[in-house]
Amino acid sequence: MHRSTLEILVKKFESGEITQGELVRHLESGFMLDLGYAKLDTHRPLRQGFPEVIYGPGKTPAQVAHIVQALVTQEPGSTVLLSRASTAQLDAAKEIAGEAITFYHGLSLSDSGHFSAVWNPVPIRDGVSVCVITGGTADLAVATEVTAVLFAFGVRSDLISDCGVAGIHRLLEQTERIRTADVVVVVAGMEGAIASVVGGLVKAPVIAVPTSTGYGASLDGVTALLSMLSSCTPGLSVVGIDNGFGAAVSAIRILDYGTSRLG
Repeated sequence: MHRSTLEILVKKFESGEITQGELVRHLESGFMLDLGYAKLDTHRPLRQGFPEVIYGPGKTPAQVAHIVQALVTQEPGSTVLLSRASTAQLDAAKEIAGEAITFYHGLSLSDSGHFSAVWNPVPIRDGVSVCVITGGTADLAVATEVTAVLFAFGVRSDLISDCGVAGIHRLLEQTERIRTADVVVVVAGMEGAIASVVGGLVKAPVIAVPTSTGYGASLDGVTALLSMLSSCTPGLSVVGIDNGFGAAVSAIRILDYGTSRLG
């Protein structure tokens, strides 16, 4: 349930269109949607300003499809995001819930790849943007997940790829472009040093995403994670390895909270 829906219900109660009992029943029925194998948190937008997102791995195609259908129909027009879905899950969801805008992002250690799909994306809002920077081309898989989630919830993104510290001039020539962003997300594997460099160049909040890209001692992203957590750049925020989704949600919440406070 979204705030706008709640406001409509309250106005109907105040005008006498619905009774107090009907209002309570609406609120109770919207609190959780129990599918047996999944209990969907339909009040999350009211509490957090961000709806529950469907995580594909570990679910059958049929389960994913019915969860998508339940969320799409529970409040028509609301945004529904399916994250890291397989081809079979995506096809099943489209068949039962209708077409979606689909983004492909193959995770670096996966041959099958994954999809992000969104039903009813939020219109792109004016006046805010997020710059997404990758250390290398191999980090684009996770960066694409970041941009897909941002698009789903109405945030414009500017993707700048392959700007790692091995050729630092590639990053420095983009400095003015990066400084126009309201939030910066840095996606990097290997030793993850680019996150500290970017954090020292801009005033905007910087979110670092370590990836599992790299050779032996990179330890599937652990080295980049520890490097980012140990950064000498103050205020750098770090999410988990390959967690493009988490970085995008953090960026959106920073933007939404700042807007609500200023408003």
